[in-house]
Amino acid sequence: VLNAFGFSIGKGTLLASPFALTGGRAARRNLTIGTKCYINRGCLLDALGAIHIGDEVSLGHEVLITTAHHRTGTAERRGGLVEPRGVRVGNGAWIASRAAILPGVEIGEGAIVAAGAVVTRSVPANVLVGGVPARIIRHL
Repeated sequence: VLNAFGFSIGKGTLLASPFALTGGRAARRNLTIGTKCYINRGCLLDALGAIHIGDEVSLGHEVLITTAHHRTGTAERRGGLVEPRGVRVGNGAWIASRAAILPGVEIGEGAIVAAGAVVTRSVPANVLVGGVPARIIRHL
């Protein structure tokens, strides 16, 4: 049904409940979800910039993926101009509950992001990362 409204969601993808999508009028066009994915309850996808979720990706409860990067502003207002920076999640990755994926990050194929992790830098394929900020815990 969502594809009829301009979304790009692959066959076999399961949405456990509606997700929150922000990012303005272009957000629907900026979001691509592959085939056989699982998007759990309460996810927030900020698609001001492009979000590409590969095939067979799992997102846990309340995962945040944001593409809105703010420049540092003046002393009167530190949250400056917004610059969109795309996010890519590779095939087979698992982003566990309440993890946050920040602007400009790429999650490698088969990677796991532990629950509650804050990912500030790109993650290689087939590793487990966790913590704040997220760091490699082990190779899979």
